[in-house]
Amino acid sequence: TWGYGNTKFYKDHVLFIKLLYELVTIPKLEISMMQGFARLLINLLKKKELLSRDDLELPWRPLYEMLERILYSKTEHLGLNWFPNSVESVLKTLVKSCRPYFPEDATAEMLDEWRPLMCPFDVTMQKAITYFELFLPTTLPPELHQKGFKLWFDEFIGLWVSVQNLPQWEGHLVNLFARLATDNIGYIDWDPYVPKIFTRILRSLNLPVGSNQVVVPRFLTNAYDVGHAVMWITAMMGGPSKLVQKHLSGLFNSIASFYHPSNNGRWLNKLMKLLQRLPSGVVRRLHRERYKKMTWLTPVPDSHKLTDQDVTDFVECIIQPVLLAMFSKTGSLEAAQALQNLALMRPELVIPPVLEKTYPALETLTEPHQLTATLSCVIGVARSLVSGGKWFPEGPTHMLPLLMRALPGVDPNDFSKCMITFQFIATFSTLVPLVDCSSVLQERDDLSEVERELCSATAEFEDFVLQFMDRCFGLIESSTLEQTREETETEKMTHLESLVELGLSSTFSTILTQCSKDIFKVALEKVFNFAVSNIFETRVAGRMVADMCRAAVKVRQNCLSLVPLDDDVLHDEELDKELLWNLQLLSEITRVDGKKLLPYREQLGKILQRTLHLTCKQGYILSCNLLHHLLRSATLIYPTEYCSVPGGFDKPLSEYFPIKDWGKPGDLWNLDIQWHVPSPEEINFAFYLLDTFLQPELTKLEHYATGKLEMSRDDVQQCLAIVHNCLIGSGNVLPPLKGERVAHLVPSLVSLEETKLYTGVEYGYILDNSEDDTKSLFLIIKIISDVLQFQGSHKHEFDSRWKSFNLVKKSMENRLQGKKQHIRALLIDRVMLQHELRTLTMEGCEYKTSHQEMIRDLLCLSTSSYGQVRSKAQQAFFTALGTYNFCCRDIIPLVLEFLRPDRQDVTQKQFKGALYCLLGNHSGVCLANLHDWDCIAQTWPAIVSSGLSKAMSLEKPSIVRLFDDLAEKIHRQYETIGLDFAVPEKCIEIAVMLQKSEHPGSNFTGLRSEEIQLGIQRQKEKNAEALRNYENLVNMLLDCVEQRNLPWKFEHISIGFLSLLLRDDRILPVRAIKFFVQCLNHDAIVVRKVAISAVAGILKQLKRTHKKVPICPYEISGNPKPSSIQAGDRPDNQWLHYDSQSLPKTKEAWESCCFVEKTIKIELKGKDKFNPRRFCLFKGLFRNFDDAFLPVLQPHLEQLVADSHESTQRCVAEIIAGLIRGSKHWTFEKVEKLWKLLCPLLRTALSNITVETYNDWGTCIATSCESRDPRKLHWLFELLLESPLSGEGGSFVDACRLYVLQGGLAQQEWRVPELLHRLLKYLEPKLTQVYKNVRERIGSVLTYIFMIDVSLPNTAATKSPRVHEFTTRILENLKPLMEVDEEIQNHVMEENGVGEQDERTQGIKLLKTILKWLMASAGRSFSTAVTEQLQLLPLFFKIAPVENDNSYDELKRDAKMCLSLMSQGLLYPQQVPLVLQVLKQTARSNSWHARYTILTYLQTMVFYNLFIFLNNEEAVNDIRWLVIKLLEDEQLEVREMAATTLSGLLQCNFLTMDGPMQTHFEQLCKMRLPKKRKRDLGSVVDTIPSGDLVKRHAGVLGLSACILSSPYDVPTWMPQLLMDLSAHLNDPQPIEMTVKKTLSNFRRTHHDNWQEHKQQFTDDQLLVLTDLLVSPCYYA
Repeated sequence: TWGYGNTKFYKDHVLFIKLLYELVTIPKLEISMMQGFARLLINLLKKKELLSRDDLELPWRPLYEMLERILYSKTEHLGLNWFPNSVESVLKTLVKSCRPYFPEDATAEMLDEWRPLMCPFDVTMQKAITYFELFLPTTLPPELHQKGFKLWFDEFIGLWVSVQNLPQWEGHLVNLFARLATDNIGYIDWDPYVPKIFTRILRSLNLPVGSNQVVVPRFLTNAYDVGHAVMWITAMMGGPSKLVQKHLSGLFNSIASFYHPSNNGRWLNKLMKLLQRLPSGVVRRLHRERYKKMTWLTPVPDSHKLTDQDVTDFVECIIQPVLLAMFSKTGSLEAAQALQNLALMRPELVIPPVLEKTYPALETLTEPHQLTATLSCVIGVARSLVSGGKWFPEGPTHMLPLLMRALPGVDPNDFSKCMITFQFIATFSTLVPLVDCSSVLQERDDLSEVERELCSATAEFEDFVLQFMDRCFGLIESSTLEQTREETETEKMTHLESLVELGLSSTFSTILTQCSKDIFKVALEKVFNFAVSNIFETRVAGRMVADMCRAAVKVRQNCLSLVPLDDDVLHDEELDKELLWNLQLLSEITRVDGKKLLPYREQLGKILQRTLHLTCKQGYILSCNLLHHLLRSATLIYPTEYCSVPGGFDKPLSEYFPIKDWGKPGDLWNLDIQWHVPSPEEINFAFYLLDTFLQPELTKLEHYATGKLEMSRDDVQQCLAIVHNCLIGSGNVLPPLKGERVAHLVPSLVSLEETKLYTGVEYGYILDNSEDDTKSLFLIIKIISDVLQFQGSHKHEFDSRWKSFNLVKKSMENRLQGKKQHIRALLIDRVMLQHELRTLTMEGCEYKTSHQEMIRDLLCLSTSSYGQVRSKAQQAFFTALGTYNFCCRDIIPLVLEFLRPDRQDVTQKQFKGALYCLLGNHSGVCLANLHDWDCIAQTWPAIVSSGLSKAMSLEKPSIVRLFDDLAEKIHRQYETIGLDFAVPEKCIEIAVMLQKSEHPGSNFTGLRSEEIQLGIQRQKEKNAEALRNYENLVNMLLDCVEQRNLPWKFEHISIGFLSLLLRDDRILPVRAIKFFVQCLNHDAIVVRKVAISAVAGILKQLKRTHKKVPICPYEISGNPKPSSIQAGDRPDNQWLHYDSQSLPKTKEAWESCCFVEKTIKIELKGKDKFNPRRFCLFKGLFRNFDDAFLPVLQPHLEQLVADSHESTQRCVAEIIAGLIRGSKHWTFEKVEKLWKLLCPLLRTALSNITVETYNDWGTCIATSCESRDPRKLHWLFELLLESPLSGEGGSFVDACRLYVLQGGLAQQEWRVPELLHRLLKYLEPKLTQVYKNVRERIGSVLTYIFMIDVSLPNTAATKSPRVHEFTTRILENLKPLMEVDEEIQNHVMEENGVGEQDERTQGIKLLKTILKWLMASAGRSFSTAVTEQLQLLPLFFKIAPVENDNSYDELKRDAKMCLSLMSQGLLYPQQVPLVLQVLKQTARSNSWHARYTILTYLQTMVFYNLFIFLNNEEAVNDIRWLVIKLLEDEQLEVREMAATTLSGLLQCNFLTMDGPMQTHFEQLCKMRLPKKRKRDLGSVVDTIPSGDLVKRHAGVLGLSACILSSPYDVPTWMPQLLMDLSAHLNDPQPIEMTVKKTLSNFRRTHHDNWQEHKQQFTDDQLLVLTDLLVSPCYYA
């Protein structure tokens, strides 16, 4: 995109965008083209700062229509359309890119379009909110806010506040709010919602609370996305009221202990993500407010910008959890990233604590994990540390001590430690010039204190460099292990070794780059001596040393030591070590600036002449390397230095003071890079080398190929190796390949000429006669692929460098100031990568005859008889296919040759090779599935008929697997290919405007109208040809299937291919339709399945269109149109309800009745045994052919219904559902006849229902009722409501009938209030059912009956039954249970006894059903009817068991489960006092079970509604009072639970340990104990504790709770409390036990960091403590 911000082109930019927008939204555009346009358009719109809303406006509707057509496709599930997987994300990104440019009225239009979908009982709600999240524009300027978010904000936030049970769409709503907040900081007052927002974010983390918590699965799956939650929080920060910061501190206080490394769980990832994202969000916001250029986007008003105080508060609240997370089980990555961003904002708060943890970690030997964690965090803050700055001037003084102490980490025995140390040292030396400045101290007296300190410290640099080298030499010597290496003959290093090698060489070269001249000289001498005085084996140690030498030479090229050679070694098989080592050293140190090599031309030439033809393989390979490096150094373009300051550090200290440059970013505008550009002498030197060494080899090979010359295999390999090295050494100076273009592959009006790139080499090729010399063949493959591809660098090398560049950039970037403030070395690296990228971009090159020959050779090798040769050649073949335009079309026929059934000479190997060539590799092209009719029409029939080839054998598993993979890949990748492509007028208009634009400034004449006509004509011909191709392909596949003795596998493959060819814009040819209908009863189940969905699709294609009549609800109901819209039951939708008095039971009534079909559907979950595809098939039959099939099916149906087997029942259910749905547009007579037939059938079916089939019948009825007007189905509803619980056929049938009925009613939702009332009336007396399964089913049905009774904002009350009235009636019946005090036992036998039982038994039965209802509704309904359920709470508290024991009866288990679910519920602020009222009342109960259970309930409830409670001071006081009161309970268990609860509330900072509370406990502890009476040993122990003892115990428990509330640190009050506690060690039980438990817990949790914690105690206290923790009483 030409110069993005360039004003000259900006008109064209806009026109281009408009043109692409028109192209993308062409209605019938083939998906792959749509994606191509969309990706281009996204790139043009990427930088929204550059185009303001005044420059560009894009309509939103075409995008919405496209999304609707593709993402909610009506035909895709029937197999009429095949979309790629990526299409969803591409479309969504496209909408996001266009969103800023939607017109100002778009918001109102969108609301009108999607508001009708917002029905919370339904899947469409999800769709509506998803659309809103994606489309609603939030970047309008403030003066347009009235037309923007103000239209919907109150409504949406009201909806969000009123929903309690986290439905799926709530997360999308949050994403929308987050985006709104970010785009409009300072224009929305969030304060009223802050407690609710933080409560919900805390709930979304799904942290475990209490001991045995039931996890509600939807809370896990629908939880908020952490990234968006963070966006929302950061956007709300700042501004006049500091409310958000207060809540954020509260949030971290309450979850801090979860970050401690000893905690682990599935919730940990979310917590870590929160830590990592928050600082980066705040940095992003600061950057936007303080450093970013102003653009057209709304700026943040000054009143709401973050102040320095805001930033400090933020850093202080998050730093503790981050320091804990450094050592987390998931690794320290997130903490390091968080610290990097925090250090940018407040280094003085962040770096010192990190260093405090780092110094001890560097000393420790026993915990390597600590070392890696702290070092990676220090690397993150390195840049802030080194640059110091006004906040943290003493930062840089830490650098040298850190470097010196890190040296022992270069440790041959611990790999990960070694790598992190290398990274650590490299990071610091990149940032700082290693120059000894100590002499400056004598010369200047204007230095600050810190600068003086630094100057004297820099004297240590030289020492550091030398020590580092010693460490490296040690590392190298320890990996020399010659004997083991020699024996195992491993050519390569192990993976770990190669990583260490990389780390070593890059760190060393960084250090040398950053050294001053003096330090460098010393280092150089040291390396030189080490290298010359030892001899290394060339595989591992040798490579490392040579690398170090290369680094030295590369930085300052002033030494090349050349090695003399003797003549007599040339023919030895094994060379002596010294020679090999010298060669290796030489080949590495020649990788330097080409100019420095010129003086040594002659010597180098001589050495090469002597060594290139060594017999020893290791020898000549090293010599080839030398050649390769010489050529590269002479011919490539590359930067020659990477110093952190342009010009290096060699200036005298008087002019240049290096300390000023510590951590300084490079200057993008004058990088001053020193490039190496090949000089004429160097080019001559390169050609001299090529003439001398390449020419003879090529001649030899040519002679060998023509048979003039005999050569041994080894010689051939040696020749090829030399050729290959010459080629990759000089790839970028060789001329381009010669040869003609291969024409006529694609007809086109536009010439596809291209800009020439110089590339490649022209040689003759040998395909050896000796097929088994695989090593030579490998080399040949390498050469061919490099000739085709190579230009001075390899793609995969480039990719890995690009990756590592991005990693380094991330670890050192400064996001706060932005503006590319990177370090100079990084900037130079990026420039080099850009240069390589230019030379690498070859995809889409011209395809010439010489390329054609080479690709054919590759194909030949790909079908050779050696597996390894094949696979190597295939890789090269695939890459080549991806590089040249349209060569695939040229190659396909050649590949298919191998599959022809009539060829006799194809071997199995060749057959396999050809299949692999068709299959392609995982990333590249797949020949079998090119997106083009011509190609598919060749390959698919060929694959099917290859089943008759002689080489094919289904006995070979590898071949069978290949065919499976091929079929699977084609199915996975196939996208519907377009048949008719047309360009709308609008596109042509814009294109003409673009052509007339004055900017390209070329003499480009516009197209004449006849040329445009010609183009349109060609397009029509092409469409016609595509259609012919399509029909041919279908017919060819059918011909293939009908061939005799075609193996079954291929028949299946071919049917699969045919099913891919169903389309929604063309009906299949008749022959194919007949074929599929015959397949419906094929003997293979695979085929039947395919055929069923195919025929269902075909029926959809043949569907008649029904005309739609718009209706106005206000006219029909005779109500005036209201002024504002409300959801819910309104007078104008009353007529849609089901009303048994006015049902259409006659023909006239039926025809005059206005049916509205499309209301709504709910997905019934469950194991989908009921097969929707078969249902679609029957539905299609009855829809398209009316009742023509009924007479045929009727006898079958009657026969099937009577048989109670699972499969037959399912079959009937599918047919009946298809019948009911298919009869949508039948006439009244036909429908009435249908129901006369169906009613008896359904009655029989429901009485025969079994465990296996009740699911299917439920689905059947639910499917039948889906989106249908209930008045059309009145027969069905009346039938189902006859008497669901008749008791005939036992409890099971009753439960099933209810299930089926529920399925039908649930689909209808608000349209059947009358039926719901009738059902409730019928069920209420039956609530005391004894059978468990019926109870569960009734519970679930009740949920549906009351589902509609919700209170959502601006929704009128509904007519459906009210929970409130129902609960009141229930409570009346439960009275007898409420009033009794003793334990409620479940002593009811499971049977419906004759005669009336007493009230209590009835009550218990009723209670069981009610529990089932509450449990079912906890997960489903939208808001919890808290007020009513609260009255049941005291009863549950009494019943729920205290211990964790599953042997309890159903009643107790259910009560417990119910309490767990209710305690996790989200409370509205107005419900808080009501709940507390109930809890306080229960605390006075006589049952200690109830008092105990309150406490567990309280823990979960408070944590899950934390900020809502905290926002209500009275509530906090009530809770404090409640817990402290229960600490003095007479029952021991209750007291202990109260202590646990108190410690939990203190730990999450809900309560604080203040003076009054502490005094209260200390008073209690002082209660006098009753005197011990002397007792005989035999006498019974006094069991009832006296009141005083209880009080004293309460005091001790209180202190213990405080101590246990901070398990990971020692606050100031802790030592004194521990002393107080220890005084009670000899009190009577249970006090003694409490004290012991507390001490042992204290010891366990503080053990890890005891060295740190010890500091908080005085010496005397420590003595007492040590005594306590180890004294004999501790073990007693």
